[in-house]
Amino acid sequence: MDEHEQQQTFDEWLARHRGLIFKVVRAYAFTPHDQDDLFQEIITQVWNSIPQFRGSSAVTTWLYRVALNTALAWMRRERRNRDRTQALDGSELVLETPTRAPSPRLDWLYEQIARLDHVDRSLTLLLLDGLSYREMAETLGITESNVGVKLNRIKAHFIKQSQEITTHEL
Repeated sequence: MDEHEQQQTFDEWLARHRGLIFKVVRAYAFTPHDQDDLFQEIITQVWNSIPQFRGSSAVTTWLYRVALNTALAWMRRERRNRDRTQALDGSELVLETPTRAPSPRLDWLYEQIARLDHVDRSLTLLLLDGLSYREMAETLGITESNVGVKLNRIKAHFIKQSQEITTHEL
């Protein structure tokens, strides 16, 4: 694959699947600067990995795998370096500030997703994006039955958490 073909593929995938990347970024990075860093890291990894894409899986499955693996590696690196870094005030962000109205329900959902372990967090994102159990299993390297069990537990956990909030609000 020459660089022109790689650029065309990258541009097409980014235009079509930008939301997929934003979901992963929002689930693994919580400050605007961290989200910006992770987004850049993911798209860099996607660019570098395009020549290795063989088409044996759906583009979305492959992109999720790249994004999730990059996010997990980024989290490990950030955890190690957290004490040695400082926030950059006033620096320009690559990701635009969302123009949507604030949604307390969506914010609550992302807070709950952030509290999950990395496999459950990844499964939740894949579920929200409508992937099949087979695609989720392929992306994460687990069995379809394991996907089903984990998703049922995650859903039960979310239901319990939402009921606790509802109870406290009454």
